[in-house]
Amino acid sequence: MSKKHIEECVRASLEGYFRDLRGTEPGGMYEMMVKVVERPLLEVVMNQADHNQSRAAEWLGLNRNTLRKKLVEHKLLK
Repeated sequence: MSKKHIEECVRASLEGYFRDLRGTEPGGMYEMMVKVVERPLLEVVMNQADHNQSRAAEWLGLNRNTLRKKLVEHKLLK
């Protein structure tokens, strides 16, 4: 799957989100999007890295402590 395909999936999901709102104005979209994208991103990367936080942090381009903080926020620590 290419980066472009992921971008198209996000775009289509957002367009569907606005359609579902039927003209109601959304609020707090940025925070909502970060939360709904960040959790599955962390889950998949941690699984692919065999739960090695150092490796996952490197793949994500994050400091290991930042990754750990995000894992705690999303209740993903084993």
